[in-house]
Amino acid sequence: MKSKIPTADLALLIAGVDEAGRGPLAGPVCAAAVILDPARPIPGLGDSKKITAKRRDALETVIQEHSLAWAVAWASAAEIDDINILQASLLAMTRAVAALGHRPDRVLVDGNRAPDCGYPVETIIGGDGLIPAIGAASILAKVARDRLMCQLEQEYPGYGFAVHKGYPTAAHRAALISLGPCPEHRRSFGPVRVLCGG
Repeated sequence: MKSKIPTADLALLIAGVDEAGRGPLAGPVCAAAVILDPARPIPGLGDSKKITAKRRDALETVIQEHSLAWAVAWASAAEIDDINILQASLLAMTRAVAALGHRPDRVLVDGNRAPDCGYPVETIIGGDGLIPAIGAASILAKVARDRLMCQLEQEYPGYGFAVHKGYPTAAHRAALISLGPCPEHRRSFGPVRVLCGG
């Protein structure tokens, strides 16, 4: 988290919010919130899924250095199982906005469901490709989550988390059958629930 916003300017600021990791069978869902600096535009922002990993990594640094404020937050696999993936995604978004440490005038969120973050919220379908601040949040969330999944590969070897990032690929399903679920698997998700006898 970083912020350098003068208090007098807060009423003019827009926070973009997006998440990464709704579809995987394992790992947390990650959300990011970003308040861009209008005086320091960042070229190349957009939907993180349409940007190469190398470019995302480079943009992460630029976003963190040039933004007025940014934050990344999580909802764990256990929380996903407790409250479902949609509610966990909204929870991670709320946590990301709260972690900014400042009061944006508006929050713009990718998609059609708004988190209850205590500020005026507007949802925008495809917002990560339309609104630079949402695109920036999309990139931060994706890079942070991919990095965590690579770390989880070291903690739980054999599942291939560093390659598929927890998504339900054929290799991941085969590893689940061979090894069974690990503590980071989402037991409320069908393929994992079946292996857990649910």
